[in-house]
Amino acid sequence: MKKKVIAYVHSHWDREWYREFEVFRLRLLRVFDNVLEMLENGSLPSFYFDGQVVALLDYLKIRPEKEQIVRKFIADKKLFIGPFYCLIDEFLTDKTVFEKNLEIGLKISKDFGCSDFIGYLADTFGHSKNVCAAFKNFGIDKCMVWRGCGDLPSEFIFNGINTINLVRGYFMDIFSAPIDNHAKADFLKKNLDMIAEKSSGVLLLPIGADHLGVETNLSEQIEYVNKLLDDYEIIIGSPFDYFDAVKDNFKYEYSGELRDNSKTFILPGAYSARINLKQYNVKASFLLDTADRVQKYFNAGYDAVIEYAYKLLLKNQAHDGICGCSTDLVHKENVIRYGKIIQISKTILKEIQFKQSMTSYDFMNKTAEILGVQIPVVEFESLNEADGEQVVGCRNGFDDRILYDTQRIPVTEDYTKIFRLLKHSGACVSDINFNLYIKENKLYISENLSVEFVRYIDNGDTYNFGPEREDKGEFAKLETLTYTSGVIREEWVLKTDFFDILIWHNKGEEFLRFSAKWDNELKNHIWQVKFNLPEPLYKTLSEDMNELIERDFNPDYNIREHLPETRGIEAKTNTAPMQRFVSAQGVGIITKGLTEYEISGNSILITLLRSVGVISNPHNSSRSTPAGPPIEVPDAQLNGIVSAEFAVGFFDVKDYKKYITQYFLTEIL
Repeated sequence: MKKKVIAYVHSHWDREWYREFEVFRLRLLRVFDNVLEMLENGSLPSFYFDGQVVALLDYLKIRPEKEQIVRKFIADKKLFIGPFYCLIDEFLTDKTVFEKNLEIGLKISKDFGCSDFIGYLADTFGHSKNVCAAFKNFGIDKCMVWRGCGDLPSEFIFNGINTINLVRGYFMDIFSAPIDNHAKADFLKKNLDMIAEKSSGVLLLPIGADHLGVETNLSEQIEYVNKLLDDYEIIIGSPFDYFDAVKDNFKYEYSGELRDNSKTFILPGAYSARINLKQYNVKASFLLDTADRVQKYFNAGYDAVIEYAYKLLLKNQAHDGICGCSTDLVHKENVIRYGKIIQISKTILKEIQFKQSMTSYDFMNKTAEILGVQIPVVEFESLNEADGEQVVGCRNGFDDRILYDTQRIPVTEDYTKIFRLLKHSGACVSDINFNLYIKENKLYISENLSVEFVRYIDNGDTYNFGPEREDKGEFAKLETLTYTSGVIREEWVLKTDFFDILIWHNKGEEFLRFSAKWDNELKNHIWQVKFNLPEPLYKTLSEDMNELIERDFNPDYNIREHLPETRGIEAKTNTAPMQRFVSAQGVGIITKGLTEYEISGNSILITLLRSVGVISNPHNSSRSTPAGPPIEVPDAQLNGIVSAEFAVGFFDVKDYKKYITQYFLTEIL
């Protein structure tokens, strides 16, 4: 008796990747016109539109006359959309944005009449354990995953959610291949045999691929191939049909994240490619969430503007966008969107400040209170130097009150000095005296914590770091350390042969802030800051979806000793993604958009910059087959002025969110 194979037809739709958005949208018109025609003439029973609504909205923007037929097919359960607004990366987003993605996506999906939803994560680069809690909060009890699953069965329970492992992936374009049906049947048998090893009596087969249209004779091809398959019968259905068929087979329970690359590529170099995008993303996410929380507190009425800004942010968090593995033109548009989000967020905050008749100092304090923290030192801007206890900057500009007063316009005489000031807030927090010194080419923060700066050759691409086997790294020479004491802030300037680093401590804070800015002239390199701790590092705690996740490491592992020799292998790394925080052995490190860390011996290394020049290098030493097209992307080298910011302190990790908020509050200026 033949095993039943439920095939669902789809097209995985990256809005922008190796081509720009408008190029792909014109292809989308052709692909989805054909899908609607096939649904209408009955040659296609159903179509799964990739778990997101943004592609449908992009289509209807050009084809508004198709909306009613789209709604009809959704009502007839022939077309499935949502629950996401946009398919975003799971490790480079935070919980607030992920939930906004579901909130907006579900609202749009339900408005179109869709009522069936799966947490569809077919191509994200591994899977966060924390997505399942978000699905449950929105009433979604099904999930589909692929990358990072290792040897898991087809059906398993992933952190409390019934989940399908797409054993052979979502990329199954065999029916579009220019080969005869006998060759297609042979290919399908090999793949179905592998799926069957992990499945029960019913199998799931995706039919589709990236930006791929549906073959108009698909039903005829399947009918012919079924005659050639001795063990399987393929029937076109939907993922929901499959979940119903295997509803009693979810036995195996798995807790934790899915980042096992033994069977599938998880492309971990994406967490450090184009680090400037990660920096923009973290800043924009914090500012937009802050603006939303403040405007809700004051009932200021900006909800529609906030949703508009979140849609911009979500479009930037599509995995080929935020991961930095698209064309240079795509990422130029990302930067423009981030600029808009930051402008909107800061404008909302300024308008609320003026509507509430608050000084910058009082508004900063109030914002901290709304965010649930106390700040020992308030950093703010003023026209009056005497308003603060310590001046830390000055710029020329217009008083914001003029810019936000619709009954006035600025004139030349209004262009004046605006001071950046520090003032004690009166908040009762403990203080730490930091005593920095240089010894043996290391910067010591304490007896048990020293810092080094190192760079290595990187012949990889935007997906994977590509090390040279014998590369021992080039360490920065620490030249001088100069100290300046202030009433509220004390500063050090560390000069190295790589770059100069400004280090400062606001008295009352429990961490040191670091800022480096330099002109990067090197190509194909990775730059890291190395924190040396007392003991080998077997465990870390890092931020994932605004929660701490514990990860295990082998501190003796070295990727250079495990580079693949055979096709289809991705080297295991000792790196991991992070949002804004990582901790071990009582040391906490906060970063502003430095989203990758590595463990080596007793050291945590944070990636400051990774320079590469191709989307996918077919000769990448750590990945033996391509992960995308070998398109040259010179902007990914990040040559020119670059910067990196991070902070380090000795504090209880249970309070890490407080320290992150204190650290990031200066961004609202």
